Amino acid sequence: MQIPQILIVEDELVTRNTLKSIFEAEGYTVYEATDGAEMHHALTEHTVNLVIMDINLPGKNGLLLARELREQQSVALMFLTGRDNEVDKILGLEIGADDYITKPFNPRELTIRARNLLSRTMNLAPSQEAQKHVENYRFNGWVLDINSRSLISSQGEQYKLPRSEFRAMLHFCENPGKIQPRAELLKKMTGRDLKPHDRTVDVTIRRIRKHFESTPGTPEIIATIHGEGYRFCGDIEE
Repeated sequence: MQIPQILIVEDELVTRNTLKSIFEAEGYTVYEATDGAEMHHALTEHTVNLVIMDINLPGKNGLLLARELREQQSVALMFLTGRDNEVDKILGLEIGADDYITKPFNPRELTIRARNLLSRTMNLAPSQEAQKHVENYRFNGWVLDINSRSLISSQGEQYKLPRSEFRAMLHFCENPGKIQPRAELLKKMTGRDLKPHDRTVDVTIRRIRKHFESTPGTPEIIATIHGEGYRFCGDIEE
């Protein structure tokens, strides 16, 4: 794996310097930003593999910046913040964050979680994601475009999917009609094992469903199988 390049978006100098030292000691290339403008500039100038972002930032907060980030690219995103309430965590995951860690943090845990996230995202080439070598899946007037990682409606509206949503949809399309347990979906989406009270899968499915709900008359595409998981009910075109 190539040397990871990390962007730290943190306005507090001491914390930013601490994070920079931690990840440089791991051998990573580290860039810094204190707000949204500096973040976008760094992303333009460098090929960043992971963004580690605080929520409490001057100007636009981290949640707004994460939404902008997800609309533009699929770089791995981790929140590292002092905001530890459940609402912020769920909202962060809904926006498309791959992980959420609260301050104060354990440096060892942080580096392990960052390494695992980078290992999953940097080693997953498009040819591995699309093992059937198809360019898209068509179902019920929708298209899952593998190259752009987007959902395209029958009206031509394109929704670029965050990494976890794309992997979930790809897995559904590769296994139509089969019940997918939450543990298996989480493994496909993030590489993590399912733990008690982990709502990542449910949050991701809710985000995906919103795209289909935006088109009136669309039949249920992803059904909840209570006590078991989810099932893709779309009619895949051959």
